[in-house]
Amino acid sequence: MRTASALTGRATGRRRHGPRPGRVLLYLVLVVLAVAYVFPFLINIATSFKTESAATADPLGLLPQTFSTAAYAKLFGASDFPLWMRNSVVVTLVVTAGRVLFDSMAGYALARIPFRGRGVIYALLVAIMSVPGVVLLIPKFLVINQLSMYDSWSGLIVPLLCDAAGVFIMKGFFESIPTSVEEQARVDGAGTWRIFFSIVLPMSVPSLVTITILSFQGSWNELSHFIVASRSSGLVTLTKGVAQLSAGSLGQGNQYPLKLGAALIMTLPVAVLFFIFQRRIMDTTSGSVKE
Repeated sequence: MRTASALTGRATGRRRHGPRPGRVLLYLVLVVLAVAYVFPFLINIATSFKTESAATADPLGLLPQTFSTAAYAKLFGASDFPLWMRNSVVVTLVVTAGRVLFDSMAGYALARIPFRGRGVIYALLVAIMSVPGVVLLIPKFLVINQLSMYDSWSGLIVPLLCDAAGVFIMKGFFESIPTSVEEQARVDGAGTWRIFFSIVLPMSVPSLVTITILSFQGSWNELSHFIVASRSSGLVTLTKGVAQLSAGSLGQGNQYPLKLGAALIMTLPVAVLFFIFQRRIMDTTSGSVKE
Protein backbone atom coordinates (compact mmCIF):
# COMPACT_ATOMS: atom_id res chain seq x y z
CA MET A 1 0.00 0.00 0.00
CA ARG A 2 2.84 2.37 0.81
CA THR A 3 4.48 1.63 -2.51
CA ALA A 4 1.29 2.39 -4.42
CA SER A 5 0.79 5.57 -2.43
CA ALA A 6 4.36 6.65 -3.10
CA LEU A 7 3.96 6.09 -6.84
CA THR A 8 0.69 8.01 -6.83
CA GLY A 9 2.38 10.84 -4.96
CA ARG A 10 5.23 10.98 -7.45
CA ALA A 11 2.84 11.04 -10.42
CA THR A 12 0.83 13.81 -8.73
CA GLY A 13 4.03 15.73 -8.11
CA ARG A 14 4.97 15.49 -11.76
CA ARG A 15 1.55 16.80 -12.79
CA ARG A 16 1.88 19.71 -10.38
CA HIS A 17 5.31 20.68 -11.59
CA GLY A 18 4.32 20.23 -15.27
CA PRO A 19 6.44 18.78 -18.08
CA ARG A 20 10.19 18.75 -17.78
CA PRO A 21 12.10 21.71 -19.28
CA GLY A 22 14.11 19.39 -21.52
CA ARG A 23 10.98 17.93 -23.06
CA VAL A 24 9.49 21.38 -23.60
CA LEU A 25 12.69 22.48 -25.34
CA LEU A 26 12.61 19.37 -27.53
CA TYR A 27 9.02 20.08 -28.58
CA LEU A 28 9.89 23.69 -29.38
CA VAL A 29 12.79 22.59 -31.57
CA LEU A 30 10.56 20.10 -33.37
CA VAL A 31 7.89 22.74 -33.96
CA VAL A 32 10.45 25.20 -35.34
CA LEU A 33 11.88 22.56 -37.67
CA ALA A 34 8.40 21.55 -38.84
CA VAL A 35 7.45 25.16 -39.56
CA ALA A 36 10.73 25.77 -41.41
CA TYR A 37 10.10 22.66 -43.50
CA VAL A 38 6.44 23.35 -44.31
CA PHE A 39 6.63 27.14 -44.74
CA PRO A 40 8.09 27.08 -48.29
CA PHE A 41 5.33 24.73 -49.41
CA LEU A 42 2.69 27.05 -47.94
CA ILE A 43 4.28 29.96 -49.79
CA ASN A 44 4.13 27.87 -52.95
CA ILE A 45 0.37 27.32 -52.57
CA ALA A 46 -0.43 30.91 -51.62
CA THR A 47 1.68 32.57 -54.32
CA SER A 48 0.22 30.41 -57.08
CA PHE A 49 -3.17 32.05 -56.38
CA LYS A 50 -1.86 35.63 -56.35
CA THR A 51 -1.66 38.13 -59.14
CA GLU A 52 1.83 38.78 -60.48
CA SER A 53 1.94 42.28 -59.01
CA ALA A 54 0.83 41.02 -55.57
CA ALA A 55 3.39 38.22 -55.67
CA THR A 56 6.12 40.74 -56.49
CA ALA A 57 5.05 43.16 -53.75
CA ASP A 58 4.60 40.50 -51.03
CA PRO A 59 6.31 37.24 -52.08
CA LEU A 60 6.22 35.71 -48.58
CA GLY A 61 2.61 36.49 -47.74
CA LEU A 62 0.42 33.47 -46.99
CA LEU A 63 -2.91 35.22 -47.64
CA PRO A 64 -3.45 36.52 -51.19
CA GLN A 65 -5.03 39.98 -51.15
CA THR A 66 -6.73 39.16 -54.43
CA PHE A 67 -7.48 35.51 -55.11
CA SER A 68 -6.64 34.73 -58.72
CA THR A 69 -6.43 31.60 -60.88
CA ALA A 70 -4.85 33.43 -63.80
CA ALA A 71 -1.62 31.48 -63.43
CA TYR A 72 -3.41 28.14 -63.82
CA ALA A 73 -5.49 29.45 -66.73
CA LYS A 74 -2.29 30.48 -68.50
CA LEU A 75 -0.62 27.16 -67.74
CA PHE A 76 -3.42 25.07 -69.24
CA GLY A 77 -4.56 27.51 -71.93
CA ALA A 78 -1.48 29.33 -73.21
CA SER A 79 1.37 26.87 -72.78
CA ASP A 80 2.36 23.28 -73.51
CA PHE A 81 1.80 22.32 -69.89
CA PRO A 82 -0.90 19.70 -70.71
CA LEU A 83 1.51 18.06 -73.17
CA TRP A 84 4.28 18.04 -70.59
CA MET A 85 1.93 16.47 -68.06
CA ARG A 86 0.81 13.79 -70.51
CA ASN A 87 4.40 12.89 -71.33
CA SER A 88 5.31 12.69 -67.64
CA VAL A 89 2.31 10.49 -66.86
CA VAL A 90 3.14 8.06 -69.69
CA VAL A 91 6.84 7.83 -68.80
CA THR A 92 6.18 7.55 -65.07
CA LEU A 93 3.57 4.79 -65.34
CA VAL A 94 5.65 2.67 -67.72
CA VAL A 95 8.87 3.19 -65.76
CA THR A 96 7.18 2.44 -62.43
CA ALA A 97 5.66 -0.80 -63.73
CA GLY A 98 8.97 -1.81 -65.30
CA ARG A 99 10.98 -1.10 -62.17
CA VAL A 100 8.62 -3.04 -59.94
CA LEU A 101 8.85 -6.06 -62.25
CA PHE A 102 12.54 -6.01 -63.17
CA ASP A 103 13.81 -4.92 -59.74
CA SER A 104 11.83 -7.76 -58.17
CA MET A 105 13.10 -10.34 -60.64
CA ALA A 106 16.72 -9.19 -60.30
CA GLY A 107 16.47 -9.03 -56.51
CA TYR A 108 15.04 -12.55 -56.34
CA ALA A 109 17.75 -13.91 -58.64
CA LEU A 110 20.49 -12.38 -56.48
CA ALA A 111 18.87 -13.58 -53.26
CA ARG A 112 17.79 -17.11 -54.15
CA ILE A 113 19.14 -18.41 -57.48
CA PRO A 114 22.76 -19.62 -57.33
CA PHE A 115 24.77 -18.84 -60.45
CA ARG A 116 28.38 -18.09 -61.27
CA GLY A 117 29.38 -14.48 -60.69
CA ARG A 118 26.48 -13.61 -58.42
CA GLY A 119 28.77 -12.03 -55.82
CA VAL A 120 30.54 -9.95 -58.47
CA ILE A 121 27.24 -8.68 -59.84
CA TYR A 122 26.06 -7.72 -56.37
CA ALA A 123 29.33 -5.90 -55.68
CA LEU A 124 28.95 -3.97 -58.94
CA LEU A 125 25.36 -3.15 -57.97
CA VAL A 126 26.48 -1.64 -54.68
CA ALA A 127 29.29 0.22 -56.46
CA ILE A 128 26.82 1.75 -58.93
CA MET A 129 24.71 3.05 -56.04
CA SER A 130 27.71 5.05 -54.80
CA VAL A 131 28.31 6.79 -58.15
CA PRO A 132 26.60 10.21 -58.56
CA GLY A 133 24.09 10.14 -61.38
CA VAL A 134 25.54 13.23 -63.04
CA VAL A 135 28.80 11.33 -63.67
CA LEU A 136 26.94 8.87 -65.89
CA LEU A 137 25.12 11.43 -68.04
CA ILE A 138 27.66 11.57 -70.87
CA PRO A 139 28.11 7.77 -71.08
CA LYS A 140 24.33 7.42 -70.96
CA PHE A 141 23.96 9.87 -73.86
CA LEU A 142 26.60 8.02 -75.90
CA VAL A 143 24.88 4.67 -75.37
CA ILE A 144 21.41 6.05 -76.18
CA ASN A 145 22.71 7.77 -79.31
CA GLN A 146 24.63 4.67 -80.45
CA LEU A 147 21.51 2.52 -80.10
CA SER A 148 19.46 5.03 -82.17
CA MET A 149 17.21 5.71 -79.19
CA TYR A 150 17.98 9.41 -78.87
CA ASP A 151 14.99 11.75 -79.02
CA SER A 152 12.44 8.94 -78.82
CA TRP A 153 10.08 7.39 -76.30
CA SER A 154 12.40 4.40 -75.95
CA GLY A 155 15.28 6.72 -75.06
CA LEU A 156 13.17 8.31 -72.32
CA ILE A 157 11.85 5.07 -70.87
CA VAL A 158 14.18 2.09 -71.41
CA PRO A 159 17.23 3.37 -69.45
CA LEU A 160 15.01 3.98 -66.40
CA LEU A 161 13.29 0.58 -66.33
CA CYS A 162 15.62 -0.80 -63.66
CA ASP A 163 17.63 0.82 -60.89
CA ALA A 164 20.28 -0.42 -58.49
CA ALA A 165 18.57 0.86 -55.33
CA GLY A 166 15.37 -1.03 -56.12
CA VAL A 167 17.24 -4.27 -56.75
CA PHE A 168 19.13 -3.80 -53.49
CA ILE A 169 15.89 -3.28 -51.51
CA MET A 170 14.15 -6.28 -53.07
CA LYS A 171 17.16 -8.56 -52.56
CA GLY A 172 17.25 -7.68 -48.87
CA PHE A 173 13.55 -8.39 -48.44
CA PHE A 174 13.64 -11.70 -50.32
CA GLU A 175 16.50 -12.86 -48.11
CA SER A 176 14.29 -12.25 -45.05
CA ILE A 177 11.70 -14.75 -46.31
CA PRO A 178 12.37 -18.24 -44.90
CA THR A 179 13.63 -20.70 -47.48
CA SER A 180 11.32 -23.34 -46.01
CA VAL A 181 8.38 -21.64 -47.75
CA GLU A 182 9.97 -22.12 -51.17
CA GLU A 183 11.22 -25.60 -50.36
CA GLN A 184 7.68 -26.69 -49.47
CA ALA A 185 6.42 -25.25 -52.76
CA ARG A 186 9.08 -27.18 -54.69
CA VAL A 187 8.03 -30.37 -52.94
CA ASP A 188 4.51 -29.68 -54.20
CA GLY A 189 5.87 -29.43 -57.74
CA ALA A 190 6.10 -25.66 -58.21
CA GLY A 191 8.83 -24.28 -60.46
CA THR A 192 10.89 -21.13 -60.03
CA TRP A 193 8.50 -18.85 -61.94
CA ARG A 194 5.44 -20.11 -60.10
CA ILE A 195 7.18 -19.76 -56.73
CA PHE A 196 8.22 -16.21 -57.60
CA PHE A 197 4.87 -14.95 -58.89
CA SER A 198 2.44 -16.99 -56.76
CA ILE A 199 4.25 -17.22 -53.41
CA VAL A 200 7.15 -14.82 -53.01
CA LEU A 201 5.66 -11.68 -54.59
CA PRO A 202 2.39 -11.81 -52.59
CA MET A 203 4.54 -11.97 -49.43
CA SER A 204 6.53 -8.92 -50.54
CA VAL A 205 3.76 -6.32 -50.50
CA PRO A 206 5.57 -3.85 -48.18
CA SER A 207 8.73 -3.81 -50.29
CA LEU A 208 6.72 -3.67 -53.52
CA VAL A 209 4.82 -0.64 -52.25
CA THR A 210 8.10 0.99 -51.27
CA ILE A 211 9.59 0.31 -54.71
CA THR A 212 6.44 1.60 -56.39
CA ILE A 213 6.52 4.90 -54.53
CA LEU A 214 10.27 5.37 -54.95
CA SER A 215 10.04 4.52 -58.65
CA PHE A 216 7.08 6.83 -59.18
CA GLN A 217 8.78 9.66 -57.36
CA GLY A 218 12.11 9.12 -59.08
CA SER A 219 10.74 8.96 -62.62
CA TRP A 220 8.23 11.78 -62.04
CA ASN A 221 10.97 14.11 -60.73
CA GLU A 222 13.68 12.99 -63.15
CA LEU A 223 15.33 15.82 -65.08
CA SER A 224 18.94 15.15 -66.03
CA HIS A 225 18.14 11.97 -67.97
CA PHE A 226 15.41 13.69 -69.97
CA ILE A 227 17.78 16.52 -70.85
CA VAL A 228 20.34 14.17 -72.41
CA ALA A 229 17.80 11.75 -73.92
CA SER A 230 15.63 14.10 -76.00
CA ARG A 231 15.48 17.51 -77.62
CA SER A 232 12.15 17.76 -79.48
CA SER A 233 9.32 19.80 -77.97
CA GLY A 234 6.92 16.88 -78.30
CA LEU A 235 8.87 14.83 -75.75
CA VAL A 236 9.26 17.49 -73.05
CA THR A 237 8.25 16.26 -69.60
CA LEU A 238 7.02 18.29 -66.63
CA THR A 239 10.42 18.66 -65.01
CA LYS A 240 12.01 19.84 -68.23
CA GLY A 241 9.11 22.14 -69.03
CA VAL A 242 9.02 23.69 -65.56
CA ALA A 243 12.76 24.28 -65.83
CA GLN A 244 12.04 26.22 -69.03
CA LEU A 245 9.37 28.19 -67.19
CA SER A 246 11.91 29.10 -64.53
CA ALA A 247 14.00 30.59 -67.31
CA GLY A 248 11.06 32.82 -68.31
CA SER A 249 9.95 31.07 -71.47
CA LEU A 250 6.35 32.39 -71.37
CA GLY A 251 6.99 36.13 -71.19
CA GLN A 252 8.52 38.93 -69.17
CA GLY A 253 8.39 39.55 -65.44
CA ASN A 254 9.16 37.30 -62.53
CA GLN A 255 6.12 35.06 -63.20
CA TYR A 256 6.09 33.80 -59.61
CA PRO A 257 2.44 32.59 -59.66
CA LEU A 258 2.99 30.77 -62.95
CA LYS A 259 6.16 29.01 -61.84
CA LEU A 260 4.89 28.09 -58.40
CA GLY A 261 1.56 26.92 -59.80
CA ALA A 262 3.40 24.53 -62.11
CA ALA A 263 5.56 23.38 -59.21
CA LEU A 264 2.48 22.77 -57.05
CA ILE A 265 0.82 20.63 -59.71
CA MET A 266 4.04 18.64 -60.05
CA THR A 267 4.17 18.05 -56.30
CA LEU A 268 0.60 16.82 -55.77
CA PRO A 269 0.74 13.32 -57.35
CA VAL A 270 3.79 12.24 -55.34
CA ALA A 271 2.42 13.75 -52.12
CA VAL A 272 -0.96 12.04 -52.55
CA LEU A 273 0.67 8.70 -53.36
CA PHE A 274 2.89 8.88 -50.28
CA PHE A 275 0.05 9.79 -47.89
CA ILE A 276 -2.11 6.96 -49.23
CA PHE A 277 0.56 4.28 -48.86
CA GLN A 278 2.66 5.60 -45.98
CA ARG A 279 1.42 2.91 -43.58
CA ARG A 280 2.42 0.19 -46.03
CA ILE A 281 5.90 1.72 -46.27
CA MET A 282 6.31 1.76 -42.50
CA ASP A 283 4.99 -1.80 -42.10
CA THR A 284 8.13 -3.55 -43.31
CA THR A 285 7.33 -6.82 -41.56
CA SER A 286 3.89 -7.64 -42.94
CA GLY A 287 3.87 -10.70 -45.10
CA SER A 288 6.99 -12.25 -43.59
CA VAL A 289 6.89 -15.70 -42.07
CA LYS A 290 8.86 -16.88 -39.08
CA GLU A 291 10.51 -20.25 -39.11
